[in-house]
Amino acid sequence: MNRKEILVKTLRHEAVDQVPWVPFAGVHAGLLKNYTAKEVLQDGEKLFQSLMEVNQLYKPFGQPVVFDLQVEAECLGCGLAWAEDTPPSVMSHPLEDDDEIHVPCDCTIPSKETGRIPMILDVMRRMKEAVGENTALYGLICGPFTLAAHLRGNNIFMDMYDDEDAVADFLGYCSRVAARMAEYYVEAGMDVIAVVDPLISQISEDHFEQFMHEPFSGLFAHIRELGAFSSFFVCGDATRNIEAMCRTAPDSISIDENVDLLEAKKITDRYNITVGGNIPLTTIMLHGTQQDNMKFVLDLLDNMGDTRNFILAPGCDMPYHVPVENVIGIAQAVLEPDKVREMLKNYVAQEDDIDIVLPDYEHLEKPLMEVFTLDSATCAACTYMMGAAIEAKKTFGDSLDMVEYKFTEKESIARCKKMGVTNLPSLYINGELKFRSLVPSRQELEQAVKEAMSK
Repeated sequence: MNRKEILVKTLRHEAVDQVPWVPFAGVHAGLLKNYTAKEVLQDGEKLFQSLMEVNQLYKPFGQPVVFDLQVEAECLGCGLAWAEDTPPSVMSHPLEDDDEIHVPCDCTIPSKETGRIPMILDVMRRMKEAVGENTALYGLICGPFTLAAHLRGNNIFMDMYDDEDAVADFLGYCSRVAARMAEYYVEAGMDVIAVVDPLISQISEDHFEQFMHEPFSGLFAHIRELGAFSSFFVCGDATRNIEAMCRTAPDSISIDENVDLLEAKKITDRYNITVGGNIPLTTIMLHGTQQDNMKFVLDLLDNMGDTRNFILAPGCDMPYHVPVENVIGIAQAVLEPDKVREMLKNYVAQEDDIDIVLPDYEHLEKPLMEVFTLDSATCAACTYMMGAAIEAKKTFGDSLDMVEYKFTEKESIARCKKMGVTNLPSLYINGELKFRSLVPSRQELEQAVKEAMSK
């Protein structure tokens, strides 16, 4: 069997002797050819060259063509802020200022000629011809809930309480956008359609069942009818929703480091769903050594034991600056585990010694709001948690201090360890955890700040 056949068997829940590996090299692919994130997401030729380099260097069993959750949002009128080393972020929400949520007309669903879609489809076809026999190709689409947030902004979280029927209709529209994108991508040769919805980790299981079960169930059934495999891709601490996600019947679920993979696999195994993940993006891939990355992979596989229904992958889109040798080390550990075990038998990981001094929370002149994120410029769940914090800062002005700590920075990792921050994104006020993997409504956050001010 070639690498693609092994991945396909895994997605069919068949036994294989080799764990498949899928490097989610989105903008990181550009690093391999010295192209910026902006260049690979806007220039088809540069994207194709970069993807071919990923294929040659990292020996993937499957790989995404584009990892950009803003493609559909841009087509539908969202303004984007572009960066050199991250995907773009949504900066304006066309339906944010509407007093009430309303459903756009289906005539606004992007066509194959809208925005960057023609470029993406062309690269998909080229990749299919170049590597499609040996590598499964992933088409990534923005999930309905995250697309709803891109269009409506943070108001979508309050809408879920104020106008339940309108939210259900709005998510129905967003799922129709996703279904159309899936059709385009399957037609262009994609083997797996990954529905990437980071904000699923930011809602309760009750809200998932109420609002998300029907759109996602219908979407995965549609992908199956198209003849492709499906993946439910979620970021953040989605632990509480793993079982509910399984009930929507995707072929696979992808999770990040916020979720205990071994515990999640117990759930996905009960539903005979393949699970993918969850190499830590920053502590291991970005800031670790090649040996750290190799050791993480071997330890994970050893602890898992039964690797049926498992795909090894980064927890999400790899940071642009991940050292190339680290990813090559992961591929080597997957393909030649015995050889790598021998190489690592005397290896001891080095601890970073960064001294972090925490604020004197009991004697602050005014409340301090600390937002711990992977990076609000790249992580959608973090973007909307940070968005809530920014709105609170606007409301309280100089009477409230606010700071973001990005987990992409070593000092922030050390701060998280010292404070005991276990999940991202999380929001603390005066050193106390107030919201963890749940984006607060405006009223909830303002009330928490007022309580801190009254103490």
